[in-house]
Amino acid sequence: MALTGIQIFKLLPKTNCKECGVPTCLAFAMNLASGKAELDSCPYVSDEAREQLAEASAPPIRPVPIGKGVRAAATGGETVQYRHEKTFYNPTLLAASVQSDIAESDLETKLKAWNALQYEQVGLNLRPELVALKDINGDKGAFAKAAKKIAESSEFNLVLMTEDPGVMKAAVDVSGFKRPLLYAATEKNVDEMGALANEQGLPVAVRADSVEGLVPLTEKLTEMGIKDIVLDPGSREIKQAHQDQVAIRRAALKDLNRSVGFPTIIFPNEMASNLDMETLIAGTFIAKYGGIVVLSDFVGESLFPLLLERLNIYTDPQRPMTVTEGIYEINNPDENSPVMVTTNFALTYFIVSGEIEGSRVPSWLLIKDSEGLSVMTAWAAGKFAGDDVGMFVKKSGIADKVKNQELIIPGYAAAIAGDVEEELPGWQITLGPREAAHIPGLLKAK
Repeated sequence: MALTGIQIFKLLPKTNCKECGVPTCLAFAMNLASGKAELDSCPYVSDEAREQLAEASAPPIRPVPIGKGVRAAATGGETVQYRHEKTFYNPTLLAASVQSDIAESDLETKLKAWNALQYEQVGLNLRPELVALKDINGDKGAFAKAAKKIAESSEFNLVLMTEDPGVMKAAVDVSGFKRPLLYAATEKNVDEMGALANEQGLPVAVRADSVEGLVPLTEKLTEMGIKDIVLDPGSREIKQAHQDQVAIRRAALKDLNRSVGFPTIIFPNEMASNLDMETLIAGTFIAKYGGIVVLSDFVGESLFPLLLERLNIYTDPQRPMTVTEGIYEINNPDENSPVMVTTNFALTYFIVSGEIEGSRVPSWLLIKDSEGLSVMTAWAAGKFAGDDVGMFVKKSGIADKVKNQELIIPGYAAAIAGDVEEELPGWQITLGPREAAHIPGLLKAK
């Protein structure tokens, strides 16, 4: 049961050190009770108090780590209903389904094709994380063989899908090192699946015919000492599935119902007859609280939009994406290469740097901290003023790297040219294009 702010306060050191970011321990306790602070923010809490507070301060929806290796990830851990209240932390994990009777050569082909589906966007590598292996005929050998192949020969982590504890154990014995998700514990097999998950230290999904039906299953597993649980309320119709997702999220966050305080798994591949419709359904549940989304296949034209949607939803809406202020070398520039400057808004940087790279002209790109604002917005807000840009260029050290003292500024920042000239005597200030697409032409003309 969650502790009140006063109960938490009694367990804190009461130093009012302010190192947690708030003025008093009481204020910190209140924030902790309402989910607005993390216990780790207090550097002086005792080990005994930490142990008592750990459960109380845990997110209403438990974060569940899945997998090992480069594609290991967590799902859940959310503390708010809506993303404008606070950032959503653990993006929806994307899985593609294969059946246990798949030929080894076909599986190799799929894994190779799926592994190639990686996209560089705003400096991030966007890619799916999981393969959902489904038991078709209860063949232990075939299920284990496919699980072993996926675990040993690919970066992907696993969702092992069978209701037969014996079949599941066979697959766990050869792929357990990848920390797969066991799907699913049901009313009929919860004891055996729970024992296997407990023995191996693996996360387990529970499946019921309703949200209410999940409660006795999660309570039984938690009594067994299992904390890493994923929920499937069994709904395979879009409207009902949407209602179930909202109900689970509200019960966990608003009512603090720990019995459903876990991430969920959604199966668009069982809700539609073609991949296009699956993609639309998947998009719905990336936005509305799905922890894991399972598709029938990964193909670029459907996967890429889902990855972009996920990126947008799980980016802090109150904090623009930025890149670090500094000097960026593009195409191996030398002392005679042109020098350009722009803001540190991530999208601006990657568009401008991409055009420079595409031009094949060796160049220096200066990135000034504008608090993540684009050129026009930063100029209007006084974050990209001429004197500030000039001072930044001086302090950046670019003058020690180039003989060519020409600075190209963004076309939309034409108004700052005079002030930049005043701050940088001896430099020639050149007005660049307004559109990044015209940068290659400008550079090639130099």
